[in-house]
Amino acid sequence: MTSEPTAPTGEPLVVLDQVNKHFGSLHVLQDIDLTVNRGEVVVVIGPSGSGKSTLCRTINRLETIDSGTITLDGKALPAEGKALARLRADVGMVFQQFNLFAHKSVLDNVTLGPTKVRRKSTSEANKRAMELLDRVGVANQAQKLPAQLSGGQQQRVAIARALAMEPKVILFDEPTSALDPEMVNEVLDVMIDLAKAGMTMVVVTHEMGFARKAANRVVFMADGQIVEENTPEEFFTNPQSTRAKDFLGKILTH
Repeated sequence: MTSEPTAPTGEPLVVLDQVNKHFGSLHVLQDIDLTVNRGEVVVVIGPSGSGKSTLCRTINRLETIDSGTITLDGKALPAEGKALARLRADVGMVFQQFNLFAHKSVLDNVTLGPTKVRRKSTSEANKRAMELLDRVGVANQAQKLPAQLSGGQQQRVAIARALAMEPKVILFDEPTSALDPEMVNEVLDVMIDLAKAGMTMVVVTHEMGFARKAANRVVFMADGQIVEENTPEEFFTNPQSTRAKDFLGKILTH
């Protein structure tokens, strides 16, 4: 028996209500309604250009929205200033390109946020960082610079860095798309462990195996809209929309 993802509590943590976003004349998010419950793993999939990454980036206000509302833990996303910095401390983000500080050691990358934003002592931050680096399997790389690590190792450091802030939710924006194929699973394995541990996660990915294994819910986007959402089992075996059937037909036959 495979261990199932931890059941979410059903308590809304992230709520997008009628969210719209334009880039010039392009309507990239169209009336998006989405609720992510505490402890839930929501995997967002769909063709390129469907608005998945933009959706992910609006949740910590890396992208602003034109209309609608986004709330985190019942509070509207702040526009700027210290309140926005506090929000970003509560919303971890793991990017395609790792975004580690090239001139800082792995350990310093992970401790920077907790010491500067969470005001933790250096010794406390270092202890926790080493625990997290051990958890993602790169504790032996702590003193190296990011460039001395493989892509898979760098992405695992980026996950440890996000966890070090003790976020309420972690956003993953195509976390494996910049990796060589043999490194993909080492990152997905870490993410699957997080899912099992009950971390609230929103994951934009092309990795259908991960969606099947770790998601509580799959959200399928096309042309800036959420076309369908369902359990992985239902979505992959019985997609309801023509768009989802076409999409799965193309990717699951390759």
